[in-house]
Amino acid sequence: MEVLDVRFPTSRELDGSDAMNPDPDYSAAYVVLHTDGGPDGYGLAFTIGRGNDVQAAAIGALREHLVGRAVPEDAAALAELSATLVGDSQLRWLGPEKGVAHMAIGAVVNAAWDLAARRADRPLWRFLAEMSPEQVAGLVDFRYLTDALTEQDALDILRAAEPGRAERTARMLAEGYRAYTTSPGWLGYADAKLVRLAKQAVADGFDMIKLKVGGDLDDDVRRMKLARETVGKGVRIAVDANQRWDVGTAIEWMRALAPYEPYWIEEPTSPDDVLGHRVIAEALGEIRVATGEHVQNRVIFKQLLQAKAISVLQLDACRVGGINENVAILLLAAKFGVPVCPHAGGVGLCEMVRHLSMFDFVAVSGTDADRTIEWVDHLHEHFTDPAVVRDGRYLAPTAPGFSARMHDATLRRFRYPDGPEWTEEAR
Repeated sequence: MEVLDVRFPTSRELDGSDAMNPDPDYSAAYVVLHTDGGPDGYGLAFTIGRGNDVQAAAIGALREHLVGRAVPEDAAALAELSATLVGDSQLRWLGPEKGVAHMAIGAVVNAAWDLAARRADRPLWRFLAEMSPEQVAGLVDFRYLTDALTEQDALDILRAAEPGRAERTARMLAEGYRAYTTSPGWLGYADAKLVRLAKQAVADGFDMIKLKVGGDLDDDVRRMKLARETVGKGVRIAVDANQRWDVGTAIEWMRALAPYEPYWIEEPTSPDDVLGHRVIAEALGEIRVATGEHVQNRVIFKQLLQAKAISVLQLDACRVGGINENVAILLLAAKFGVPVCPHAGGVGLCEMVRHLSMFDFVAVSGTDADRTIEWVDHLHEHFTDPAVVRDGRYLAPTAPGFSARMHDATLRRFRYPDGPEWTEEAR
């Protein structure tokens, strides 16, 4: 197992800036699982700069569970690997199932899935969608979930979606999956740049954009009014506070933005505050509440759904314990009838999470109604199987694997702290 600290200096142009993260350097704790006969498997945990070395060290702490192990190639072996990593009692004490240690497990589990899909010569979304309902349900750890989702519930959902799998697969290959863009809305952008990028987004076929909010109320009202005047009534505008507010502040702030018809408010308060989200949702009425990119595990998602605290679930490919746990989250969302609109935009997140939405469409929910995947148009050139959006839709990946592999030249250039991008900047 090889682990690299890879960082991109996105703070120079304020790409990714929001009310809580004003100067992010998008980064990846990048893991490669090497095999004797090839191919290798690739995964990562996304961070925004300092602390990426801590994340990389946490991934390295899992080495003893992997080196020398037979390559997992099927659902049962991948379920066993996930259970082994999550069940490491000494690392679990640091969580359990949350934070840096759990994200490290996610990076390794995703790399193992990438490896298995490469060996099967299938893109990850098809590799998963071609499994039987019993195999998919067998991936899930139902501990802590059975008051909301039992194994039988999961099987019922998956079996109900079996008819039409082939047709939905063909539709994904022909049409792709709806996207929305955050590119116009970073908090550090000037008004002129917001307007220019919002116009470009509409011209490029997007029917929804997202603005970062939460820095200054007057500024947000001005920016929201400007965005609405730019895109017109027919384009939805979501807003994202990145956990900036207390519950009362979130309600007051969103009422001030309400005249400009925000489609959802994302992360209005702490992602751990289930009851706070419910209070906000009840107060805001038709404005949807969306959360997920920082939700640490399936248990919090379960509670958010049980409490009717969110109306949009935003899973993340790299926040929880990998594909196995994200399958559980997709099944929970299907059980509660809540649409999944994944968080993406960070290093590799667009590349990876499109597989999960396409798998969901084909084999779990069977629908793409009210669903869309975030798109941010930067850093894709660093991946060997980059995400592509055309006419406002993600094209379905066809290359084998989970699309997490970076180019060797990228790894050399952006490796921290000794890559040329960082040593030359230091001089």
